[in-house]
Amino acid sequence: MANKVKVYNMKAEEVGTKTLKDDVFGVEYNEPLIHEMIVAYNANQRQGNKSTLTRSEVRGHAAKPYRQKGTGRARQGSTKGPHFTGGGVVFAPKPRDFSKKVNKQAKRVALLSALSQKLAQKEITILDKFEIASAKTKDAQNFLNAFKFDGSVLVVTAQSTENELKATRNIEKLSTATVELLNVYEVVSNKNVVLTEEAIKYLEEANA
Repeated sequence: MANKVKVYNMKAEEVGTKTLKDDVFGVEYNEPLIHEMIVAYNANQRQGNKSTLTRSEVRGHAAKPYRQKGTGRARQGSTKGPHFTGGGVVFAPKPRDFSKKVNKQAKRVALLSALSQKLAQKEITILDKFEIASAKTKDAQNFLNAFKFDGSVLVVTAQSTENELKATRNIEKLSTATVELLNVYEVVSNKNVVLTEEAIKYLEEANA
């Protein structure tokens, strides 16, 4: 059974209806799979380039800082130890790869599951098109004001223009994404998802 939803314009005026396919927007909610994809996404964002020096890598000499006996202090063989200022680090972090491999099919199913859940929770809005003539922030804000969204908003389009990017980048709770690069994290981390009709067409054709 397909879902029939209302279609709006940028002024939040109803301009028609659209039937959404169940094989895209009626997928069973799979929380463990969605969680797995989000963990992988966050891991893949990590640069893993932090690096500090071990005592063997610290520049300097290995001469004793003072004689072995007679000073009343503990014996020391070098100032490169971790307890000396400027010494090496114990178990020093080194560059590493945190990335996780993601199965394409699992990634697709998780995205459709997340979108289906958003629709079931009435957190998806359908736009006929998302167009901002100028690059002014106020035009993007007028769009938000018209719909009176509660929480953050992700607008998913078939393709983005420079005007849209400039108009939305200074609004904290508004972000945009192209449907081709849409991921589970973006869907889940935003309260509201706005899809254009072209974006829906792409999703339904890609998952036919």
